[in-house]
Amino acid sequence: MIKRCIMIFPEFENGYVIDNIRNKYDPLSNFVKPHITLVFPFDSNIKTQELEKHISQVLNKFKPFNMTLSGVGTNDSFKDEYLFLNVREGKEDIIKIHQKLYSGILESYYPDFLKKTSYLPHLTIGSFNNVHDFKVALEDTRNINDVFKTRVTQIDVEIIGEKGESTIEFGFKLT
Repeated sequence: MIKRCIMIFPEFENGYVIDNIRNKYDPLSNFVKPHITLVFPFDSNIKTQELEKHISQVLNKFKPFNMTLSGVGTNDSFKDEYLFLNVREGKEDIIKIHQKLYSGILESYYPDFLKKTSYLPHLTIGSFNNVHDFKVALEDTRNINDVFKTRVTQIDVEIIGEKGESTIEFGFKLT
């Protein structure tokens, strides 16, 4: 079985701001670059060629798009567990890509938690095991008013190693 995830790895001119926050509050910051998850981690025996074919068929319909992130917050479904940087521009494109990727050979991997709530595109900047730490981080980040802009041109498939390390299996360029 291979554990995979499908993501956008955005590059921002002021990305160091995100890195600084993640280094402080996100235990995954040393394992995976800042990202927006399109298909959540799943274990499968799907062959790379099959997955490439599916992703190519889905993403051939999508063009590069602008994305803007700003505003630190959370989601009611994950209250007190995760701190997010919210997607402002590009949200609709991300939602459509997310929905289309979870078709065909990936349909059965749709996570149970998403059956109870709506998918909300975001970039995780903090993960917490207790409410106190979450509230401290929320207070610490409440004055961050930076705006992060980029153009999304690629979607990547990541293999997640046994210790949580991230290796890119392949990427697909949006054209």
